[in-house]
Amino acid sequence: MVLSRNPIQWSSHETQTQTVRVPLWAEVAITLAVFILLHGHTSLATVPNISIDEAALLALRSHISSHPNNILPSNWSSSTPICTWIGITCSSCHHRVTALDISSMQLHGTIPPHLGNLSFLISLDISDNTFHGGFPEELAHLRRLKLINVTSNNFSGAIPSFFSLLSNLRFVYLSSNQFLGKIPTSFSNLTKLEVLRIQRNFLDGEIPREIGDLRYLTVLDLQYNQLTGSIPPSIFNITTVQVTALTGNNLTGKLPRTI
Repeated sequence: MVLSRNPIQWSSHETQTQTVRVPLWAEVAITLAVFILLHGHTSLATVPNISIDEAALLALRSHISSHPNNILPSNWSSSTPICTWIGITCSSCHHRVTALDISSMQLHGTIPPHLGNLSFLISLDISDNTFHGGFPEELAHLRRLKLINVTSNNFSGAIPSFFSLLSNLRFVYLSSNQFLGKIPTSFSNLTKLEVLRIQRNFLDGEIPREIGDLRYLTVLDLQYNQLTGSIPPSIFNITTVQVTALTGNNLTGKLPRTI
């Protein structure tokens, strides 16, 4: 007796002890379910979470001890979307923080290590405040950073060597702080650097000849430090340079006639 004119097709999977027969439609459904499960798990693991950025910025807020205008305490709140906060710019593509600009807000405080979690940050501007202390090493994680501006604060200590790891840096403004020690020779690793302004600090020693390796440099401002020694000829071989400012140091030697 024929039960159906279109019998169900079966796929057999042999084992050592028995044969399990699974309908083709069931096999396809199981395969599809496994694919969706794995794909969904991967997506969840790789989709950036803006809550990481929010936690980093709230940590920064907590490290600011003085808010004369009460701007950040009243505006940076978990009850409002982070991309609407004052001084915050987010990318339309990844919905992550790409720019932090809290310049000229009369803020007093320190920089927490959590700021290194802003992995999509391109521009960091905290100039014209009174931040103090040093830069936490975690900032070396900001590999997308192109601009850092900390002009007119009270940062002290040596210029961090980890700056050389931020290979996308193009604009570095460290002027009018209290940085001590030597100009890092590792600045030469910043092959995309266009502007280096570190005037009005307490830097000593010689100008590294490696600065001459910065082939895209347009502005080099080292004024009013305590630099000594001769001016390395290599910095005058950078064809892109438009401004070289060295006044207010203890440099010796002669300038090239071709300047």
